[in-house]
Amino acid sequence: MCLAVPGRVLGVEERDGTRMATVDFGGVVKEVCLEYLPDLRVGEYAIVHVGFALQRLDEESARRTLELFENLGMLQEEFGDPWEQAARSGDEEPAREAGR
Repeated sequence: MCLAVPGRVLGVEERDGTRMATVDFGGVVKEVCLEYLPDLRVGEYAIVHVGFALQRLDEESARRTLELFENLGMLQEEFGDPWEQAARSGDEEPAREAGR
């Protein structure tokens, strides 16, 4: 499943002409493209889907959503260890998409 997950911007940089951010999703940190929200700043929150920040979000909404996803086990499902997930499902190799 691919969720649109809220995350907090930890850092912003330009890489090869593309504005990128390091984003914290409740303890999981990923690189995110800011092409759709080029004015997003450190400390702000955004909804991220498949590696792209799509919409700015207030902190309270982001925290509530992350807490809900955590309680439902959806963060582990989305960001969990692909080798562990493969072992649980009986697959020999994790999904190639695990780097999302």
